[in-house]
This record gives sequence, C-alpha cells and structure tokens, in this order.
Amino acid sequence: MNKENIITLPHASLRQRSKKVGLVSEEIKKLITDMEAATLDWEDSRAHEVGVALAAVQIDSLLRVVVVRNNFDNKKDRTFQVFINPEITKYEGKLVEDYEGCLSIKDIYGSVKRYEKVRVKAIDENGQPVRLTAEGFLARVFQHEIDHTNGIVFIDHIKEDSSAFFRLDEKGHLEPLDYESDIKNNADLWG
Repeated sequence: MNKENIITLPHASLRQRSKKVGLVSEEIKKLITDMEAATLDWEDSRAHEVGVALAAVQIDSLLRVVVVRNNFDNKKDRTFQVFINPEITKYEGKLVEDYEGCLSIKDIYGSVKRYEKVRVKAIDENGQPVRLTAEGFLARVFQHEIDHTNGIVFIDHIKEDSSAFFRLDEKGHLEPLDYESDIKNNADLWG
C-alpha cells in the first residue's frame, strides 16, 4: 500500500463513524501493515513533514484502528504502536492551541485547540488491553486520530475561525490562507 491509497476530502468515508473491531484477525493485521506502509510512503514524498499517525478510515477502511509513530522527531525510526478500538476516557488540563495537519486534507494546516492531557484505552495488535496517559503533542495526536474514527476532521473544530487556516510553503514555513477564497466556499472541504 502507498500514499495513493490515502483518501482525502471530499471522500464520503471521512465523514462516517468507524466500526469497532471484534477480533484481531489476520485481516486486521494486514490492515495495520497497510496503514504503516501508506503513512511512510506519504512521508517519503514530503520534505518538511512527518507521517505521525493514521486512522484506518484514511485508507478507506471503516474500522476503529489507529497507528501512531513511536518517535515523531526521528524520521529514521519507522516504527508504530497500534491502537484498536481506541477511546479517550478522560480529558485533562487546559485547552492548548497548536498547529495540525492531516494526510487526508491536502495542503491545509489549522490552529486547533486540544486538551493538553488525555487518558486512552484500547487493545493492541495482539488483542491485549492498553491504557495510557498522553500529554502534549501525543495527546493532540490521539484526539486527532480518534476524531477520525468518529467521522470528524480537524477543520471541523475551526471552521468558524477565519484566522486558523494555513499552508506550508516550499521552505517548510506556515503561511496564512485567505479564508474567503481558500476555505469558506471550498466544496472539497465542506461537501
């Protein structure tokens, strides 16, 4: 699987809730491998970005599976952790505003408020329970990816904020987008 398998808005699946996984079958394990491969292929095509995580819906599989990069700061570490049926059991701390991008929303970044700390429960690829507390950027990643499993994309959180949308320039810097011409009436974003 490669980056071409990653669906982008306005694909209808991105606005649908994913189904819980009942059994971690060989099919689910293949899905996980495909998700990791697609994420890494996408990353390999981008000079200034890292493939941080992916939800199964982003390769058009409506199952509650998420892969999260083990090391966001080292592109040479190409390993992931797997979270099946992930859910946030508790939000903690204050809301912090920071930039987010998404492999399923081409060339748009947003300044999004997320909780600084979350508690997550899931199962891993061996069907074993996982519980963790995530803080900072990792907490943001979980909120973003679990939103995907619920048919929500990050732009839904900022759609009324005309100053929250950005694009990455050729040097890897974020520059503001014109809300009226680039965002507000963009049928690909809002359907």
